[in-house]
Amino acid sequence: MIKLFTSHDSFLVQSVRSELDALAIPYMVKNEFAGGAIGELPWQEAQQELWLLDEGWADKAHRVVDALVSNRKGAEKREATEWVCATCDENNGPAFDSCWHCGQQRPLNG
Repeated sequence: MIKLFTSHDSFLVQSVRSELDALAIPYMVKNEFAGGAIGELPWQEAQQELWLLDEGWADKAHRVVDALVSNRKGAEKREATEWVCATCDENNGPAFDSCWHCGQQRPLNG
């Protein structure tokens, strides 16, 4: 058994679990219900951990984790970036998915 992934971001942990389930990669969850013990236990000891049951799946499982983590970082970076509308050249704040002036959708890379 090898430790595959842990994070304070429970949404990201659930995303990894969903992908592992979809690919039928065998894993177990440690500390799945320990979140209620935070305060009694240090938060680091109560985080969910994903462990591979069969090390033969390690390469594929690590690719899944790497892809999800990099997608998450890209989304966070995109959400924090101002952008300029290609249609009307209006400056838009990072919270806008469409131009506040003309309604043009924000480009995926912008």
